[in-house]
Amino acid sequence: MDRNRLKTYRTRLLIFLAVVGPGIITANVDNDAGGIYTYSVAGARFGYSLLWTLIPITIALIVVQEMVARMGVVTGKGLADLIREEYGFRATFLLMICLLVADLGNTISNFAGLASGLSVFGLSRYIIVPLGAVIVWALVVKGTYEFVEKVFLVACVFYIAYPISSFLAHPSWSGAMFNTVKPSFQLDRSYLFMIIGLIGTTITPWMQFYLQSAVVEKGVKIKDWVYSRWDVIVGCIVTDVVAFFIIVACAATLYTSGHRDIRDAADAALALRPLAGHAASALFAFGLANASLFSACILPLATAYYVCEGLGLESGIDKRVDEAPTFYWLYTGLIVLGALAVVALREQMQVPIILLSQVLNGIMLPFVLIFMLRLSNREDLMGAHRNTRAFNAIAWVTCVVMIILTVLLIAAQFFQGMPA
Repeated sequence: MDRNRLKTYRTRLLIFLAVVGPGIITANVDNDAGGIYTYSVAGARFGYSLLWTLIPITIALIVVQEMVARMGVVTGKGLADLIREEYGFRATFLLMICLLVADLGNTISNFAGLASGLSVFGLSRYIIVPLGAVIVWALVVKGTYEFVEKVFLVACVFYIAYPISSFLAHPSWSGAMFNTVKPSFQLDRSYLFMIIGLIGTTITPWMQFYLQSAVVEKGVKIKDWVYSRWDVIVGCIVTDVVAFFIIVACAATLYTSGHRDIRDAADAALALRPLAGHAASALFAFGLANASLFSACILPLATAYYVCEGLGLESGIDKRVDEAPTFYWLYTGLIVLGALAVVALREQMQVPIILLSQVLNGIMLPFVLIFMLRLSNREDLMGAHRNTRAFNAIAWVTCVVMIILTVLLIAAQFFQGMPA
């Protein structure tokens, strides 16, 4: 390889490393406590048979995330900001209220996941949850965007606990790979609801707002968009590769042994111990605790971003507290309320709040997706970077399928008590 070509590759790599972050972080947070539980149940109840769903799920995730990141780069504005400017304050305000309530429930869910994951190591939630709340609060309030993003990227690395745990479970790799590339269907209601749950846990409203806000705050320019797109694509693939290993680990152990009913992701970690060994169990629980703490930081942050953008207020980690007081008070309030709920309320009392948050997520998702599609097709807004016909066809099909499945998922949560 000649020197000039080597220099070009080195320059491109450096630009990619400078742009990388928002896409990978947003996609990985998707594997929060609720997501890990859903994948664990899929493996425990249905073995390898649902692995094929990860391929269309990954494509749908890439399509939606690419679109919102592109809007951030081209317009230099957050999604809530654009919705307020184009559709008015009233519609934006109602959307923000619903999303605020939904994200409070999601934050409670993730602090509960942190307590649950570390309970496997004998640690009390009365110590772990307040300590975790202080850590995530201090990280954002005291840090800069650059520092916080580096911490988030390091947290992404710890998802490797799941591939290692999966290898320790000694699965049938040939069976796993075969079921990944060969779709299979069962005319069974619980099987169909599980598919809906897998899809519903993948694309959520808060992800769209956070990704666009993060791209804007990072200051990605249009000339570097191709690198930002790869950040999104790599993130979406990595997050579903992690989901693949969670399903495989549970399929190889819990499904094979007949231990198919688990109450939460920590229950799956405990059940792995006699089947795959202490190391696999500990890694699975560690992965849950890491993912929960990571998400307990990102969700309040995403909420603070889009509520402030929607109301036309200052936001951003790089701003001081006195420059963006509402942004920091919202972030602090969500963390305090989320942690208090897990410490003070019994698990049965937390469940209705978490369930309500998932239902609100489902109700809001169609509106958010339609707003995104309409905005990303506006020539006056996106110029040459608006959606192409081929992309629109894929995006609309993805959105319509997501909307139908989301409605079915809400119905399932009300009437079947299935996980999401």
